[in-house]
Amino acid sequence: MNNSVDNYIASAKLWKEELLAIREILLETELIEEFKWRAPCYTHNNKNIVIIAPFKEYFALAFFNGAAISDSAKLLVKAGANTQSGRQLRFKDSKEILHQKAIIKKYIKEAISIQTTNIVETTRPAAPLVEVQELNTIFKSDVAFKKAFQALTPGRQRGYLIYFSGAK
Repeated sequence: MNNSVDNYIASAKLWKEELLAIREILLETELIEEFKWRAPCYTHNNKNIVIIAPFKEYFALAFFNGAAISDSAKLLVKAGANTQSGRQLRFKDSKEILHQKAIIKKYIKEAISIQTTNIVETTRPAAPLVEVQELNTIFKSDVAFKKAFQALTPGRQRGYLIYFSGAK
């Protein structure tokens, strides 16, 4: 148990009962409880497996490489249109969490196995990068900026391009 997670739960305004219920399940697994990105995060061999994500409308257990999980119960949700590998189990109350305890543990065990064997979900090719004409114009006049952008990881480039192309 991590003191930062204790403090996080104690100060939670929403989902306190759900936080306690999911934490109890997570602590029964071989995962290590940490506190990252201002939220409880659970790791295995220093690799992120799952993070707790409370929202207004629902409470989520977010798997970092959830797309590789078989999802036999068809409960995993893609967080957004541009999400690649992350998937969430969403809950509205603690009864749902307790009712799905066996499935949660099964998914966690599979997520640990996936991370241990370095399986990455590859059933779909990555979406092509969106071309932003204004950015290409800037690249022509500022070579250093273009070089810095190209030095970013593909995921970071993709994120910026999605952001830029979405501007009105």
